[in-house]
Amino acid sequence: MKTFRLFIFLSLLPLSLTAASATVYQCPMHPWIKSDHAGDKCTICGMTLVAAAAQEIAADPNLVALTPASASVIGVQTAKAHRGTLIRTLRVTGIVDDDDTSHRILAARVPGRVEKLGVKFVGAEVEAGAPLATMFSPTMLTAQREYVERLKGGDAFPGSEKSAARERLLELGLTDMEIDILEHTMEPVAMVNVRAPMSGTVVARSVYEGQYVQATDPLFEIADFSNMWFVFDAYESDLAWLQPGQTVAVTVDSQPGRVYREPIAFIDPNMNAVTRTAKVRVVLPNRDRALLHKQTGAGLVEVSIPDVLLVPRTAVLQHGSEPIVFIAQANNGYLARRVQLGRIGDTEVEVISGISQGDQVVTQGGLILDGQAQLARAAITGEAIGHQHSANPTPPAIAPVDDQGYALLKPLAFAAADAATFLAADDLAGYTKQLSTLRRALQNYLQGYAHARHGPLAKYSASLSDPIDLRSARREFEPFTTALVDLAREQHVQHREGLHVFECPMTPVLGTGRWLSRSADLKNPFFGSAMLECGEELN
Repeated sequence: MKTFRLFIFLSLLPLSLTAASATVYQCPMHPWIKSDHAGDKCTICGMTLVAAAAQEIAADPNLVALTPASASVIGVQTAKAHRGTLIRTLRVTGIVDDDDTSHRILAARVPGRVEKLGVKFVGAEVEAGAPLATMFSPTMLTAQREYVERLKGGDAFPGSEKSAARERLLELGLTDMEIDILEHTMEPVAMVNVRAPMSGTVVARSVYEGQYVQATDPLFEIADFSNMWFVFDAYESDLAWLQPGQTVAVTVDSQPGRVYREPIAFIDPNMNAVTRTAKVRVVLPNRDRALLHKQTGAGLVEVSIPDVLLVPRTAVLQHGSEPIVFIAQANNGYLARRVQLGRIGDTEVEVISGISQGDQVVTQGGLILDGQAQLARAAITGEAIGHQHSANPTPPAIAPVDDQGYALLKPLAFAAADAATFLAADDLAGYTKQLSTLRRALQNYLQGYAHARHGPLAKYSASLSDPIDLRSARREFEPFTTALVDLAREQHVQHREGLHVFECPMTPVLGTGRWLSRSADLKNPFFGSAMLECGEELN
């Protein structure tokens, strides 16, 4: 049994770290079960171990070597890095608004009393020049009398005074036709008509019949709904994909099956300092008035970047703070390579540097290779292999985590995931109630695991107080959950327990915050409903 334990450990290392000249026997079904004695049985399935070919590979800590059987069991799959078009589909939600360039507010030009309304309800369609209201105004009566007196006075009044009196009437709201009628009848009236300056829809009415108004008081608001604006917020990271002229497919719930495909007309150069978003506008035709003012719409933007170096998204692993990929080598070797990433598409990611076109990158099984590479690195530096030369010929079992610490870290991770869910739902009461469970799990971890007292979570032992509002709750939760996620990822809690890790690149405290979730759905606890889908899932 001691021999089996030794070879189970050695099977996780690059083959060059074992004796190249010795014959190694392994299980066909469970290739990590190995022995140096012919005829031994697998401790799992009972099959007779068979000889495995020895391989000589340089002791590179970034290089992992597998036998063909091991690669098959792990399920290693590769794909070729290639140049092509990177495709990204952006899904956005926005508001259908009216055209700001065709929006008018009508204010009273003279003080008076509203005698009659031509439009008595919001939503009425009006034509340009149509009377909206009739007002009784002594000021208008006085201005008309002055103009008539100057007309009757003939040469007694210079032409400039007559022109000034006429301009005064235009300023008070009379039309040229109404002034012409006054010149023929010479009968001043105290009534003035408020007319629509454009064709459109009345979206607001501020007066009633019999109401007294002063000059500049708002009376009506008119909008032109023949064209509508679909306006949505684009996150800072998405602006690299968007530009005027790109087609957006817009749908609204009130018209199932209908898709408006129109280009982006404008991207606001001013970003919102709080949400870090910019307004993007799409002009939609609305001759049939099917689009409703202020209704919610969904947009789909399919963008592409031609001729870039691409690898599948599943090939990229986040190793610490740097992305890496594994490149297939000769003799079933897999070399870890740091890469610099560009834009991330739907299924592929742009690689700026680190690999070349034609490299075979690992798309499945990379996490296991990464774990083996870390064990190999420890062995090469003497941290694990040195035990082979001690008085005890059987090395201690090598585990990626401490069992005692992991047993206390696991409930803490789940408690933090539940707390994040309440914050994402803007549920302050639920979060406050969950805090007792979260604080208890944190204290159990810090007090029950000796190494935790000097670990990254120790400084949060007195934090996580009962919040007074969502903003303070989120600001206190963000640094804690980010530190917890980094610790959990080191011990692969998310892979062992089926949790999900998400990261937001614009959090209010750290700038980049991370959280755990029981669900694969992206729900941001740092912003809640304001920016619920801000972020991305990490491996």
